Amino acid sequence: MAEDNKFVKDGTVDYKNNPANKEQTGTWRACPYILGNECCERLAYYGINTNLVNYLKFQMNESSVVAVNNVTNWSGTCYVTPLLGAFLADAYLGRYWTIAAFSIIYVFGMTVLTLSASVHGLKPLCDDNNSCHLKGIQIGIFYLGLYLIALGTGGIKPCVSSFGADQFDDSDETEKKKKSSFFNWFYFSINIGALVASTVLVWIQINVGWGWGFGIPAVAMAIAVVSFFSGTKLYRNQKPGGSPFTRIFQVIIASFRKFKVKVPRDSSVLFETNDEESAVQGSRKLDHTEQLSFFDKAAVETQSDTIKGSVNPWSLCTVTQVEELKSIIRLLPIWATGIIFSSVYSQMGTLFVLQGNTMDLHMTNSFEIPSASLSLFDTISVIFWVPVYDCVIVPLARRITGHRNGFTQLQRIAVGLVISIFAMLIAGTLEMVRLRNVRQHNYYEMKHIPMSIFWQVPQYFVIGCAEVFTFIGQLEFFYEQAPDAMRSLCSALSLITTALGNYLSTLLVNIVTDMSTRKGGLGWIPDNLNYGHLHYFFWLLAVLSVLNFGFFLFVAKFYTYKKAIAPSS
Repeated sequence: MAEDNKFVKDGTVDYKNNPANKEQTGTWRACPYILGNECCERLAYYGINTNLVNYLKFQMNESSVVAVNNVTNWSGTCYVTPLLGAFLADAYLGRYWTIAAFSIIYVFGMTVLTLSASVHGLKPLCDDNNSCHLKGIQIGIFYLGLYLIALGTGGIKPCVSSFGADQFDDSDETEKKKKSSFFNWFYFSINIGALVASTVLVWIQINVGWGWGFGIPAVAMAIAVVSFFSGTKLYRNQKPGGSPFTRIFQVIIASFRKFKVKVPRDSSVLFETNDEESAVQGSRKLDHTEQLSFFDKAAVETQSDTIKGSVNPWSLCTVTQVEELKSIIRLLPIWATGIIFSSVYSQMGTLFVLQGNTMDLHMTNSFEIPSASLSLFDTISVIFWVPVYDCVIVPLARRITGHRNGFTQLQRIAVGLVISIFAMLIAGTLEMVRLRNVRQHNYYEMKHIPMSIFWQVPQYFVIGCAEVFTFIGQLEFFYEQAPDAMRSLCSALSLITTALGNYLSTLLVNIVTDMSTRKGGLGWIPDNLNYGHLHYFFWLLAVLSVLNFGFFLFVAKFYTYKKAIAPSS
């Protein structure tokens, strides 16, 4: 009886060692708990991120440029910390325990942030004119909570999508088809959380108070933890394969040690284990590829490769280990093209919000919509396009292309990159029209000009459409093309494009602010945007996006997909 219910140390089922459990675990049985966790965690994250620029500007008394940069820096950090979480997951803890441990840190950070906005002595003191005064300790506690959240999300983001995909067996064609659909619905659940954050939570933050506005996301994060643990007995677990960085450096060092060694033309003589399973725990063997042949030197056997009868891993590596490194290197050019796209995406939480602040916020005569809530149209766009893509576009494309997913992952990413260009063109055009109204009617000192904020809806909706193609395409691409024992790491790499996109946005804002104010001018992005040229910044991003798309087409043309060797039945 004990053998029929074989569990690994984290409580999840090790179905590969006990196939009888396969029918009782994984697939869509386990996914609702993972999707519920992601929905609540993203509600918590976007509950902070969506309106953070307004909190920093009006409660923390920061200027527009400082507030924008602090938001993008924090958001960027949230997408750098996944490197740490991914390393721990792939090397030592496994994805299950990494998600569990970092979720606790996340909840603690949310609690600290809520206290900083609600407890007397910790929250900012504001007078009747909405002028707020802060002490150093108040600023310190606020940013402590904020960056604990950044650390917490670092253990969840690179693992949860991969952990969900792990519930589908790559060797089972039926399950493999369902896995592609999982990534679509995974992103759908993210946007359900974002929808609640950008509507209900933003309204609470503006109209009820920031204590409640931060407290509700903290509760949502606690619910996310409960949801995750509730599915424990249904999960399939992939065992950690040891440090991926150690294996990478072993190949590099072994290759340079054998700098003068010639690689044989017959790849079958290169070193590989005779076992059906790879020497890397939790990974299938990888077939040899011709590219980057310098690293094949690490798999060429020589007399000096053994020490007292044992293979020296810093001198001789398996073909699979070499191909792991090659896979990572091949991913990097594709990875780099995500940075500009992420810079475009980051404008929704910064400059789109500041642009909206200058417009007429009225939905009715008595109700005003917060400018940050316009991001709900990005969310609505994603919620609309995910089922349309999954149920309409894919079947149609499948008939035309013959590909089981309709498009290859690279084709899907490319479509989103093109769409993102139009998002920046629309935003820039709107700003030109807005500034023309300001000039014509002398609205320079008017806080909200008589132009409806709902003119921003198209730019949000188009970005949402681009996300469905590019971000979901990246999720699937980096999971599928990653070596089995490096999937968390490669998910973290895809997330780092978001971090670098935020940092690039910060850099661009600083550069254009410095250059446009050198001769005493107000610059492109002054505190009063009625005197600025925000459209220039949107044009700049559009031009960078066009160049980025050209580079993507070039590198995609030469990309070689990973070839895993299926174990014999």
